[in-house]
Amino acid sequence: MTQQLILVTGAARSGKSEWAERLATQSGQAVVYVATAQIDPTDAEWQARIAKHQQRRPADWETKQIPIALAEALQEATPEECWLIDSLGTWLANFLEQDDATWQVTARMLLDALQQASGTIILVAEETGWGVVPAYPIGRLFRDRLGDLTRRIGAIADTVYLVTGGHVLNLSQLGTPLKP
Repeated sequence: MTQQLILVTGAARSGKSEWAERLATQSGQAVVYVATAQIDPTDAEWQARIAKHQQRRPADWETKQIPIALAEALQEATPEECWLIDSLGTWLANFLEQDDATWQVTARMLLDALQQASGTIILVAEETGWGVVPAYPIGRLFRDRLGDLTRRIGAIADTVYLVTGGHVLNLSQLGTPLKP
């Protein structure tokens, strides 16, 4: 099995995680589900969201909680595995305190790790820039960093899917990539 990078992007509640889960199942590989959220036991609504994701996953999938060291963890991927990383936005939110120079190093490390990882890597990313410009600086920072990182991953991905309105579009077949 050769290395393959797949990006699944879309809006909230669009079905992007379900599509990524279907792709992982169809890969025929052992699936490693990478949860990027930091667990907050005091947030009942967040716990319910996590439980919903957990209930959909097959029992034989391995789960790894990796809220920070994603680039380092990707070095452990093997050619026989499919790593499903859900989600890029949640992972990125863990780094909003970083200044821009440090963030650029963090992002570059992830991009390098994605290009060097073995097996199939499926990355779920939220689309946040289709709405109103956030009124607060931290919201604008999140939106801008996520949009930039998603674009950079899309440029190196073998396949990019957009999930919207409950439908999946293969952007790699339908779209024209912009120059990096």
